[in-house]
Amino acid sequence: MAEAVRHDKTARQLRLLSNALDSGRLGPVRRLVNTLSPAEIGNLLESLPPAKRTVVWGLVDPEDDGEVLVHVGDEVRESLLAEMDPDEIIAAVEDLDIDDLADLAEDLPDTVIDEVLKSMDRENRDRLEQVLSYPEDTAGRLMNPDVVTVRSDTTVDVVLRYLRLRGELPEHTDHLYVVSRRHQYLGRIALASLLTCEPGEPINKLIDDEQPAIDVEESANEVARQFSDHDWLSAPVVDDNNVLLGRITIDDVVDIIREQAEHQALGAAGLDEEEDMFSPIVRAMRRRMIWLAINLGTAFLAATVVGQFEDSIEKIVALAVLMPIVAGMGGNAGTQVLALMIRGLALGQVGASNAGVLLWKEIRLAALNGIALGSLLGVIVWFWFGDPMLSVVIATALTLNLLFAATSGVLVPLTLKRLGFDPALASGIFLTTVTDVLGFFTFLGLATLVLLK
Repeated sequence: MAEAVRHDKTARQLRLLSNALDSGRLGPVRRLVNTLSPAEIGNLLESLPPAKRTVVWGLVDPEDDGEVLVHVGDEVRESLLAEMDPDEIIAAVEDLDIDDLADLAEDLPDTVIDEVLKSMDRENRDRLEQVLSYPEDTAGRLMNPDVVTVRSDTTVDVVLRYLRLRGELPEHTDHLYVVSRRHQYLGRIALASLLTCEPGEPINKLIDDEQPAIDVEESANEVARQFSDHDWLSAPVVDDNNVLLGRITIDDVVDIIREQAEHQALGAAGLDEEEDMFSPIVRAMRRRMIWLAINLGTAFLAATVVGQFEDSIEKIVALAVLMPIVAGMGGNAGTQVLALMIRGLALGQVGASNAGVLLWKEIRLAALNGIALGSLLGVIVWFWFGDPMLSVVIATALTLNLLFAATSGVLVPLTLKRLGFDPALASGIFLTTVTDVLGFFTFLGLATLVLLK
């Protein structure tokens, strides 16, 4: 329900914005844009064609430019940066949090990065270089080194005085982290506890040491899973020596989860979640041509199988009418299994320990569906063509193809993951090939053996 409301709101904003742009009245556009959050502005910019996007980008409050750049995809960000001169880019990004700046760093010109580094104090420069030293999609790249730490040998009133002297806390600070003299992570203290305890209460009596720290080299997907499992708002990040390096907050994790969902949805079609909907035709064509060419090759493979039974199809025209049913049903059944597998692999729910049990379950389910749907299809074909043996053939072929589909839906993504490929990106092509080729071969082969013997 909340998602539907958000989509309706975005559609309404987009409609108002487009109408104002078409009328040439930039005043209403500016007022509308600057009532939105940076994330909402980013979403609207991604929804606009390049010409209108350029106009709206020029109307965004410069103070929001950096945050907006963080909230758009790589291709859109590239187009927005192309509209800015180096001084504008530096002004936009220099006040960003370290983790957000690290996200943008690879898209910024080297000269801009150099100027940004020069404008930072030594501590923040070292922090940024530290974050950039870790691989993408790891906890180290997600973390913000700006954390508030306290020692265990102090009291509540000392900590409160320290916080007042700081004057402000990093965004999304819900806990302070307790460290040793060597800056090793010992536990955390909720801000609520500090505000409700007696001033003289020792800090070591308030430490919550139950939340485990996240290893700096942990994958982003695993970080998202832990946040989801434990309902964390923030979590500390440590190195191999348990030295506290920074923290990850829920806003970064939400971005990971959204990217995972987009990747699964678009990856199945061979598309990149970072692709601009309005990217130039030539660039989009190059990307899509690769996967379409692969699909063309698999289509020829299926056509070759059909060609082997050309004589059978000429003698029994009903085979040409019915064979798409077998292949199509197999493809749909396999897609259902594949969606569950890709989701399970992304969440870490599927692995070598339970793959066999899952495969056996899907095979039994496919057999039951095949018998039920095959029987129904057989009855329909019998009444349609008046041939009981043809109805037996197609019922059998459908059942077998559902079994092939279930087996492929489980084994294909597991195999691709074992080989180091992205299951979300390539599984669909292999699955379609299996269900088409085996579906046609099974149906036409059985028909040739039973009806033309």
